[in-house]
Amino acid sequence: MRKIGSLLLVSIFAGAITLGAYKLFYENPNYAPISDNGGASVFNTSITPTSAKGAGINEVDFTVAAENTVNAVVHVKNVTLNSGPKSLSDFFFGSQAESRPQIGMGSGVIISSDGYIVTNNHVVANASQLQVTLNNNKSYEAELVGTDPNTDIALLKIAVDEKLPYLAFGDSDNTKIGEWVLAVGNPFNLTSTVTAGIISAKARDLGRNQSFIQTDAAVNPGNSGGALVNTNGDLVGINTAISSQTGSYVGYSFAVPSNIAKKVVNDILEYGNVLKGILGISTPQTNTPYAMENGINEIEGVYISEIQEESGAEAADLQVGDVIKMVDNVKIKRFPDLTGYLSAKRPGDVVSVTVARNGDEFTMPVTLTELQTIDLPVMGLTVKNLTEKDRKQFKIKKGVKIVGVPETYRGYGLENKILISVDDEDIDDIQDAKVLFGKISKYGKTSITMLNEKGERERIIFQ
Repeated sequence: MRKIGSLLLVSIFAGAITLGAYKLFYENPNYAPISDNGGASVFNTSITPTSAKGAGINEVDFTVAAENTVNAVVHVKNVTLNSGPKSLSDFFFGSQAESRPQIGMGSGVIISSDGYIVTNNHVVANASQLQVTLNNNKSYEAELVGTDPNTDIALLKIAVDEKLPYLAFGDSDNTKIGEWVLAVGNPFNLTSTVTAGIISAKARDLGRNQSFIQTDAAVNPGNSGGALVNTNGDLVGINTAISSQTGSYVGYSFAVPSNIAKKVVNDILEYGNVLKGILGISTPQTNTPYAMENGINEIEGVYISEIQEESGAEAADLQVGDVIKMVDNVKIKRFPDLTGYLSAKRPGDVVSVTVARNGDEFTMPVTLTELQTIDLPVMGLTVKNLTEKDRKQFKIKKGVKIVGVPETYRGYGLENKILISVDDEDIDDIQDAKVLFGKISKYGKTSITMLNEKGERERIIFQ
């Protein structure tokens, strides 16, 4: 009996040692942080609810937007004919060169069920033949309806028997930085490619006096003219350019806002060209010594340095020195904010402009007017339409006034003279001048006829 008692005691003792060793060496301690707050023990815990799917991108569903978009994005093939010397003998002896077709690729977006397609102007430039391939691999010959190189937008049309899937224009003014977007197109000739990203910035001008949406959705060569859509599948931009030193995507891409693209398309369909409404002001470059010396580069808004004659700004009594802070309900921080918003407007539209003047703010309606100034191709002269004052001074009804001359032609005394003809073809207004100067050959002779301040005719021949 004594022996059994001894064995029981040894067993209990051994079990206690084993349990203690396990607790000490193998079981992880579970500590709860305790803070001393007036003698009361308080546990720091979080009661924030968590999503079963996780946070961020996992909660965003791109599938519906992607499925609806890929069927409305097309592949655009541009065939151009390039004629040139094929060998050194052709170059030196002038042998007849054959036209060689060159093929460019891009994307486009169907915007109506009857086959209207919006793309980039640079995708279809100089095309002798345009072919559009749908997502179902059906191909069609496309007609170029119209283009606007300034915004890099072009409109195509294909003849179809059935109704096509299309995308509705969204309101790009309502897009927000940080909003998810999808880029859909045909990079590297790979059809129906979808990439996702966010809107990284708005109103980027890229030195073009334009206003682009910046995104980090991957865009590569071939994506140009494709769709930028939000998660609802609304078209908020037309993919246009990438920021790259290699020619391929390295982080950021840019899209023409849908409000601008929509306005360009409507103008082409209704008027045959693009109507641009302007306030009629000039503003200095913010990176010039003048702007830095006068603190203009630090102003939040758009500083008015000049008011154009017979413009809406002059009629509304905007003044030099005013700072534009808001147009309608859009806050204006920089010049691209202003140009981006006005790019979707036409001459005759009325906008509400809020300006800061001498410490006070004023809001006034301004009627936008038609663009009165333009830079001419080839020679680079800046000309404007004649005002009533110009017509009386020079006793003339037609022509344009030269208000800017590039360095190459500064020695010819052209500034402030009235340009009335090019190669004996009369000029009525700035649009006439643009067309006629566009026909000038860089390798031939060009004669321009002008009136000086005395009303005398002058003729200059450029070799």
